[in-house]
Order: sequence, then C-alpha cells, then structure tokens
Amino acid sequence: MTAIFARRSVFPRQPILVSLGLLLAASTVLAANGIDVRRGADSTVFGNCVPSLVVENGSAETIDYLQVDVAVSLGNGQERTVELKSAYREGVLYPIQPGGKAVLKQHLDTSLALGVSCGDVKSRKVVRTICEAAGGKECASSVSVQP
Repeated sequence: MTAIFARRSVFPRQPILVSLGLLLAASTVLAANGIDVRRGADSTVFGNCVPSLVVENGSAETIDYLQVDVAVSLGNGQERTVELKSAYREGVLYPIQPGGKAVLKQHLDTSLALGVSCGDVKSRKVVRTICEAAGGKECASSVSVQP
C-alpha cells in the first residue's frame, strides 16, 4: 500500500516539470533572437593595424552580407573609417547560418589601410551597419555591435 501511495505522488509533479522545461526552452529561444557583433582580434599586416569583429547569428534567418563601418580615433588626433565585411560586396557571399559565427574583416585590396600600428588606435565607434538576408532584403533581426 505504501508503494501505491508513493507512485501516485510522483505523477502530479511530472506536468509541472515538463511545463518548467518548456518555459526554460522558450525563454532561451527568445533571448537569442538577434545578431551580436563583438570586437575581434586585431592583427598587423605590413605594419598596419587591421581590426576585426566577430559575428554570432542568434537569429532564425541566414545573413548573406554584413558590413560594419567603424570610426577609429588615432593617437595623432585623426579619425579614419574602416569597413569590416563578411564578404566582398560584388563577389562570392559567405552566408552566416542561424547559430553560426563569422569574422568581419577589412579587405585591404579594396580599402585603405589605417597606416598606424594597433597601439596607435585609441577608440572605436560604430558609424554604419548594413545587414542583408536572402534576396538582398534587410535583415529582420536587430544587430547589436560592441566595437
């Protein structure tokens, strides 16, 4: 008789645990619905600082093209704009799938190098963001950038 009582007391808890699990899963999906861009590793190419950004696609859509223009303040007081891109605009695209990661890079063959070492870069701020999904339409998800 004790075994029957113990077995009956477990059943009312199962719907609560299942509901709690579904609630946690839904809140995780809702929290990860944007496109997050963070500062990547700076590299030096022929004595020039080349910044990068890391993209994490938390949205449900595939990103065909992403570009973030960053204004860089230099130690000598000058400011330069660097275009960091996921691909060449007119070339082969490298789509960023939902849940995927990619690196936005400066294409030194199509843009001017900063002309300074990474130690001369004092601050960065986002000037413009271009995000395109399939078919060249604007991304529906928000893009958050921390340069």
